[in-house]
Parts: sequence; structure tokens; C-alpha cells
Amino acid sequence: MSLKLYPMPRRIDVQDGPAPRPQAEVVVAHDPDLPPQGYRLDYGPTIRLTYADEAGLRYAQQTLDQLRGTPMTEQQAVHIEDWPDFARRGFMLDISRDRVPARAGLRRLVEVLAQARYNHLELYTEHSFAYPGHEEVWQDASPLTGKDLRWLDDLCAARGIELVPNQNTFGHWERWLAHDSYRFRAENPEPQEFAGTLRPPSTLAPTEENARFITGLLEDLVPHFRSDRLNIGADETWELGTGESRARAEQEGLGTVFLDYVERVARPWTSRGHRVEFWSDILGSHPELMARLPEGTVPVVWLYDSPEHIATVIDRMSEKELAFSQAHGVDPEELRSFATRAQALIDADVPFWVAPGTGTWLSFVGRLDNALGNITDAALTGAEHGSEGFLLTSWGDCGHYDPLVISYAPILFGGAASWSLESNRELTHHLDGLLDRLVFMDEACVLGSALVQIGRVADALDAKTANSSPLFRAVQQPGTLEPHHVPSEDRLEAARRTLDTALEALQDARPAAPEGPVAVAETAQAIRWARFGVDLLRSGLVPGAEQNHGSSRAARRLLSRFDQLVAEQRRTWLLSSRPGGLDTSIDRFQPLRRFLVAASSERS
Repeated sequence: MSLKLYPMPRRIDVQDGPAPRPQAEVVVAHDPDLPPQGYRLDYGPTIRLTYADEAGLRYAQQTLDQLRGTPMTEQQAVHIEDWPDFARRGFMLDISRDRVPARAGLRRLVEVLAQARYNHLELYTEHSFAYPGHEEVWQDASPLTGKDLRWLDDLCAARGIELVPNQNTFGHWERWLAHDSYRFRAENPEPQEFAGTLRPPSTLAPTEENARFITGLLEDLVPHFRSDRLNIGADETWELGTGESRARAEQEGLGTVFLDYVERVARPWTSRGHRVEFWSDILGSHPELMARLPEGTVPVVWLYDSPEHIATVIDRMSEKELAFSQAHGVDPEELRSFATRAQALIDADVPFWVAPGTGTWLSFVGRLDNALGNITDAALTGAEHGSEGFLLTSWGDCGHYDPLVISYAPILFGGAASWSLESNRELTHHLDGLLDRLVFMDEACVLGSALVQIGRVADALDAKTANSSPLFRAVQQPGTLEPHHVPSEDRLEAARRTLDTALEALQDARPAAPEGPVAVAETAQAIRWARFGVDLLRSGLVPGAEQNHGSSRAARRLLSRFDQLVAEQRRTWLLSSRPGGLDTSIDRFQPLRRFLVAASSERS
């Protein structure tokens, strides 16, 4: 079928007879027997639109608009029946790893999400909301304010999207616990060693006083939202049971300590009728607690690598990598798929959400093929087990260098896959055209193609790393790559050619979208960083790589390029993001700069 609909409906039948004339009558009817958010659309001499509810009417109108916009030569009479696989199709953007979007970036995101039929948005927050009385924590972060959130909530509501508050309340509290006035709340006030890595305090002690403190914060945050839902995080509580809660964990069990605290944080909200989400990574390791899941809470199962990708990673994993995973409470075998990750919940018949990732963080240009496989795996597992929710996540670990434009391709596929996977599987082959047509309106058909091409570079290197790209790790974490993480010279050369071609092609892009020039500039900068990663790996300078034989001349050339890239990073960051966090993000590159300075003088 030649009709270019997005997302493709689950059922579309071509009808005999003519397509409607431009002024055809539209007959609208309500049918509560249709599936929630569903609709029927007869596109013929008379257009008949039947909807289940307000959302169904919205999506029917969206499809009708696309049909009307089809070229006259391609117009057909069709019958469409459609409804979603997942009632809640969400997107979560990390705004706490240095990059806080400006309002223009948030507005564009909401428009893309609405096109992709997401109806749920979360902004992951650690320290980047302006909590009254806690200026010490957020004063340099350019945080979102209550006024910002009310503006965004209105924007989302007008487009059928529920903006849901998200505040981590247990783990990932580094930004708070770094300050003397909050450190007493830590499970361990002093840094702890995990597999040879010293980590600063990051986990709150699961005390009644801390639960009350969290409730006070949420009382300041939640009123800015229409939503009666809340995500309290509670993932990766690495230090739990090693300090303040050690004695209790030894007596009652680590899982009990974890779940008791989650329940205390959730109770003030579930008692008011809120649905409270929390990450299930800790709970999933304690199947004995499934019957104790607090009423009104929803475990969310996260996993960010595709089954194919992680299988290769596990097969090649060194003893050092295995020890690092185990020190952080992660069994690599549980990461093979969403089914294995959620097995304890499945066995206990506990409802859960699935949360795949865009694969864009720790990558510069994304890991598109991995993301598509990860999203597909999540949609299959969630649909098979009756999950209400699908939450596509875009994180910003270690500085959030990837601009939001790098996530657009996974966002489009995630929206279609969570709406109806079976009718949208082929979309993986058409993301470039879809980006150019719907998002950028690029008449040259360049920008979407460039994003898809560069998004596939990391996955083609055949040097797979978990939840990251070797191009990124070489730049930001010199010395951490092991020999099996370093791509072959042939793969690196092919990657360089792809990146060069995409960067050159961007000069011809002609996006009509208002933010088109910003998207081009941000994409070009992402490509430059990825090219730098390729050239750094090819230089032979990367510590730990077998071909460690680089020259001082190569180091000097890379150092000069690095300084230029950092200067350009400052400029492009401010095109769609706030200034707070920029210096912190840039500072994360300093280990590489120091290394290149030393290599410039020490090597011959």
C-alpha cells in the first residue's frame, strides 16, 4: 500500500469506489464499545469517523489529516480500524546529568511526541528542580522552576500528553550528598569502593527521617502537575545494606529494607489515589517479596541493550568487567532480554511496565540498531504479559553530550512500536524518510538520512560494549577500554567514511522546521565528536589497546582538534539547552586532555 501513514494502523483495507472529494461530509460518532483510545475511519465519498473516547477522537483526526495530505494521485478509499497495544506510551528524558533543555527544546520534543502518539512524558530529576530552601544543591544547574513545569504541563495537556513528575528518592543522590549539609542523610557518608572504582555517596539511608524529607520535597514538586501519577525512581541503590542499614539488612534481608523504604515514600501518594512508579531492578532480585508489593505502585523494568547486542557483550566479557557488574549488583545473565529481566515479576504474575532506551547516551551519535532491537524486545515482552505501560528512556550518563535530535529516530520507532508493533515493524527501514517528512520537513531529504547513517556507526564497529559506544568511551574514559573493545582498523576506516559522508551531506540540508538549523548544527557537532573518537582509536594512543604505539605528533594534532571541539561544544550546547551543567559536562573531558598533553611531550 502506497499510503504514507504514521504510525501504520493495525488494520487498513482498500475499498472499492472513489476517495473523498476535498469538501466531503464528515460524520462523527461515539462508540464506547471500541477499545480504549481506538477508532474506525471510513475514508470515502462520505468520511465516517467513529471513536471510543477523547484520545480515540484525537488519533482518528490525526490519521484523517494524513490521509487528506496524501497526494491526489495516491488518494484511495480505505477502511481503518485502530487502537494501541499499550494504554500508556511514555517517554522519559534525563534532565539531571548536566543538560537541562531550554523551553524551545522542550516544546519541539512535545510536538514530536504528539506526532508519535505518546501520551505520557516524564523528566527524570535528581537536583534539577528549583526546590525552595535547597538553593545550595541546584543553584548552578539552571533548574526547571514551578513556572516552567506549569507551562510544560499546559503544553502537554493541549496535545493529549500527561506530564508526570519524576524525582529519584533513593539512589543517584550524588548531587545532594556532595554537600556537607545533606551528607548525613547518606547510607555511607564516605566514598565506597566497587570493583576497584571509588564512588562518592549516592544512596540515601532508608530511614523514617529521610522518607519524611523526601515527602516534603515531593509536596513542593507534585502540585505543579495535573497528573495523579508519580515516579519515585529508587534504582541502583548500590550502597544499601553497607552502612546505616547494615544491621537491619543482615537481620531482615536487603530486599525487605529496600521495599519498606519504597513503601514509606509511596504511601503519602498512594493514599491520595496516585499511581506510583518505581524502577524494579532491586525488587526483581528478591522474588520472595512479590506478594508484598505496595498497593498502588507499579514496578518498571528497564533494560537498554538489545538481546543480540548484549549476547555478544556477555560472550566477550572479561573477568574485570564481570567483577564490575557483580559489584554493582548486576547479574549479566539477567540482562539478556526483557523476559529474563522481568522473570521474577512474570512468575509472580505482578503487573509491570517495560522501559527500553533510545541508545543515545554514552555514544555521541547513538546506537540505532541496538535501540531498535531493544525497543522491539520491550514491546513484545510487554504486550505478551499485558503491560499497561511502555516508557522509552533517554538518559544522559557522564555529561549528556548527545543533543535531543539524536534521539528522534528511536522516539519515532518507539511511538509506533508501542502503538502497534506488528503493523509498524517495517518502519525500521524508513526512519530516514519519516524524519525528513514529519520532523524536519527537509526538502533535500538529507538530515533524516544523516541521522540514520551515523546512528548505525557504533553498532557496525563489532566492538560491542554494554550500554555505550567505544567511540565515546575512548574520548571520555581513556584507559578503560580493553583490547576486545577496540574495533579493527578496517571497521574504524569504514566508520570514518560514513561519518565524513554524513557531515558533508549536511551542508545541503534544507529543513523547513523552525528548529531545522539548530538540528543541523547539533548533528554536525555530534558527528565531529564521533570522528574524533574514531581517530583517537586509530592513533594508537588509547591506553590499554593492543596497538598502543601512537606518536607525540599524533597526540599534538588530536589535542588541537580536541580544544576546538570543546569550544564548539559550548556554542552548540546553548542552542537548545540551558547553561547550567555545561561547565560540569565539559570538565568530564579533562582526563583525556591531560592524557593528550602528556602524550604530546612523552612520545617520540
